[in-house]
Amino acid sequence: MLAAGVLLGVGQAAGSTFVNDFRVPGTESQEATDVARDHFPTFGVVSATVVWSAEEGSLQDPARQAAVRQMIEAMRGQPDVAAVDDPFPSPDGRAAMVNVDYEKELGELDGTHYERLREAAEPAQDAGLRVEFRGAVVDLGTEPTTSAAELVGVGAALLVLIIAFGSLVAAGMPLLVAGVGIVVGTAIVLLIGLIVDIPTSAPIIAVMLGLGAGIDYALFVLSRFRSILAHGEDKVRAAGHATAAAGHAVVFAGGTVVVAILGLSFAGIPFVGAMGVAGAVTVAVMVVAAITLLPALLGLVGHRVNALPVPKLTKRARASAGKPEDESGPTYRWGRHVQRHRVLYALLSTALLLALTAPVLSLRLGTPDDGIQPTRNTQRQAYDMIAEHYGPGWNAPLVITVTDTSEMGVNAFAGALATDPDVELVTPPTTSEDGEITLITAIPRYAPQDQEVSDLVHRIRDTIGPDSLASTGGTALVGGATAVVIDMADVVGKRLPWVILAVVGAGMVLLLFMFRAPVVALKAAVMTLLSIGVSFGVIIAMFQWGWGLDLLGIDKSVPVMSAVPMILFAVLFGLSMDYEVFLLSAVRESYDKDRDPHRAVVVGIGTTARVISAAAIIMACVFLSFVSVPETLIQMIGIGLATAVIMDATVIRMVLVPAVMSLLGNAAWWRPGRKPAPRPAAIDGPADTPGTVEGEQDPESQRV
Repeated sequence: MLAAGVLLGVGQAAGSTFVNDFRVPGTESQEATDVARDHFPTFGVVSATVVWSAEEGSLQDPARQAAVRQMIEAMRGQPDVAAVDDPFPSPDGRAAMVNVDYEKELGELDGTHYERLREAAEPAQDAGLRVEFRGAVVDLGTEPTTSAAELVGVGAALLVLIIAFGSLVAAGMPLLVAGVGIVVGTAIVLLIGLIVDIPTSAPIIAVMLGLGAGIDYALFVLSRFRSILAHGEDKVRAAGHATAAAGHAVVFAGGTVVVAILGLSFAGIPFVGAMGVAGAVTVAVMVVAAITLLPALLGLVGHRVNALPVPKLTKRARASAGKPEDESGPTYRWGRHVQRHRVLYALLSTALLLALTAPVLSLRLGTPDDGIQPTRNTQRQAYDMIAEHYGPGWNAPLVITVTDTSEMGVNAFAGALATDPDVELVTPPTTSEDGEITLITAIPRYAPQDQEVSDLVHRIRDTIGPDSLASTGGTALVGGATAVVIDMADVVGKRLPWVILAVVGAGMVLLLFMFRAPVVALKAAVMTLLSIGVSFGVIIAMFQWGWGLDLLGIDKSVPVMSAVPMILFAVLFGLSMDYEVFLLSAVRESYDKDRDPHRAVVVGIGTTARVISAAAIIMACVFLSFVSVPETLIQMIGIGLATAVIMDATVIRMVLVPAVMSLLGNAAWWRPGRKPAPRPAAIDGPADTPGTVEGEQDPESQRV
């Protein structure tokens, strides 16, 4: 733990910052940006946009004009400011906006630059003007924090752990281990930030995953330790045996998570891959903490792990602390019930999961902009002011790089562009000093997220550009932030199948290596895909269809962020395997003892249901707590993860998996080159009662 603190200090001292680098290599928008930068040295510099508006009267009032000029001069004199444009007035004369360009890269700037802008706005505000800001520099000064979300998630996790264990010491163990893991993981991410650009959202996602996974992994090991300790084992040997048993599942489950998240590197989008690296590092640290730090602590505390019991609230939990549930208990009875009606439950649960997945058919990708930020944020207010006084398309400018400077070619292209019904305005062409390229900005009639803007971008690339420049041999490359978003959605659509293939393939290989059963590995992959489909369906229904958005403080529906499907798929595939590995390990352990696949399923559910339920509740609480962070990417991922975890631990693990495993029988554990074991009679009664319980039919002959 001391080393963790030192490592965090080193990471913070390194001074790395998190930068949103939304480059999409190989796309036309990226090519347009690269070409423009080669010929216009100031193109694409880091900037902020300042918007003034007069709520009453006119912006043309002499006193207000003087206040605006005073603010502009103040901004020009600020550190790192390269240039400030002249104000561009709105058609109604009640607003104006200006760009503030900086001479440094985004990673070299910080929140103080936005604070200086706010201080410079005081004279204009005193003159009765409303002043708002947006842009990358502004985002640096208004980055969301996770402190409140972390506290809520940790508090909920502590409550669940107290109820589950009935002891403050036992409940505190997983939180302590996860806390140390978060410190170490954050420090390593800070150090990685010195080498590669890490997005601002990556640390939040890493903390979210780290807390959820870290507490769960520690919970698995701790539960096994208390069970072994309750049977009279020495504390040191109990810690070792618990690590060897539950730790084995933790390593494979965590390894699956890490491999799955690293699969984001196949996305071909740098900032998505960087998020994967941050998440994978944090989860890997949690695995190491669960199999090193936790056993060491358990070996020290021994039976004191059950100290500081909580009266009344957890009396029942304390009574059963560390003891396996009796095979006449509710979880065992549920397992036998599902087994008897396995066909019905398999069909019903599959139908439910597919119904919840159905919204995926209407998936629309995009990247929500400042227009969906909370109304209290200055970026949202600046966005609304621009849309009100200039038009919605001014928030979605298309910067077009034309590799033709001839008057005939430029005029032909600009004229064709201006006649498009979805174009509001075409700016005068600007030719580079070397005379090799021309820049033209087109203002659409619609907001950035409207489908008409995406159609316009593709129309310029497919018809307007090629047709109007055919005679001169020039090309028109559509760039700008809006085009980048559209290209990102297209790239995700093309590469997502490959990411899915890579992640599923890697996960199946790990499961094959662990269980050496191809059918089990294939079944696990299919079940995980179902839980991921449900997650996607809920996100689409909520954000894209607008169901329940008011609960999040979002006042309009938005497309699903382009990065979300890839991130969610990789993370969920790994996390879902946690419960799969934990459940199947118990099933396999029972199966290896008596070669009875039906009894193994019942015992697997009976011995893991409580732990899986507690782990799922904890993870869901942690994920949902981060929905309070006012950033759409975090909210989508938090809701998607929580939905999948809840469905995975209930419908899938408690219904579909036992039903399917019962249907498969010995075939589930078939290995190539080995004949399947004889199929014994199904067990419907307690462990010490072979065959079926009196009055019950054998599951094999039970009709559904």
